[in-house]
Amino acid sequence: MPTLFVIGTPIGNLEDITLRALRVLKEVGLIAAEDTRVTRRLLSHFDIHTRMFSYNDNNRVARMPKLLSELEIMDVALVSDAGMPGVNDPGHQLVQAAREAGFGVVPVPGPSAVTTAISVAGIPLQQFTYLGFLPRRKAARLKLLESVAEAERPLVILETPHRLRAALADLREALGNRRISVCRELTKLHEEVFRGAISEAIEHFTAPRGEITLVVEGADPTPKDDAASEETAQQMLHVLRGQDAGSRDAVSTVMEATGLARNRVYALWVASEKGDGIKRRTTK
Repeated sequence: MPTLFVIGTPIGNLEDITLRALRVLKEVGLIAAEDTRVTRRLLSHFDIHTRMFSYNDNNRVARMPKLLSELEIMDVALVSDAGMPGVNDPGHQLVQAAREAGFGVVPVPGPSAVTTAISVAGIPLQQFTYLGFLPRRKAARLKLLESVAEAERPLVILETPHRLRAALADLREALGNRRISVCRELTKLHEEVFRGAISEAIEHFTAPRGEITLVVEGADPTPKDDAASEETAQQMLHVLRGQDAGSRDAVSTVMEATGLARNRVYALWVASEKGDGIKRRTTK
């Protein structure tokens, strides 16, 4: 029975391809590539002339039947532009269809931007939460980040250069000024790994370029200054409410002063509103 080989390819440096991956790419009858132009550079570098067929988000519905019919008579390799297929591409759908059709599916592991970034982040972790690319809209980004603000596991995020600064600002707003590792152009000529606070990363990356992976430390389960920070936040919010400040401005001001995450400051703001209401009713 023919086999679908799921092959990891370099995320930058072509020397990171494995010997097994090179052998399989030579031996299969067809390579299903996310972008044939990208994969052709890899194949040409290693003098591999296997026939290619594009398979990506834009054409997967039309191309799936063709690939399954090819699998009936030959082994097929599935590759993405970089890293392991099935992560942020339609590879998992072809894998599922191949399995349901009774074909064998064999992984040929290789480089991954996620594990590569984790290895040099300098942030301790035994577990992590992978968020992939953040939503494009600010409101959706904040909603997602606030949903994991209390998680103690570090976060791993992919980002594009033109959205990096906006993403960093939203990370600061939703999570507080945590430590972060910004890994840019991993394994490539202009590789850069920035480590520091989120606010420092915002100042550092004024015009970023290239592929970017973020590793953000998780929430501190026992922050030593939480009680003091929350007491300061409560006092500041009380003053700001007395000055008729709006919730958004008040929360942003207190976040910057205390380092607390947005959702925690907002919860204190809501609590202070209820408290003020009780006091006003009592004095009447």
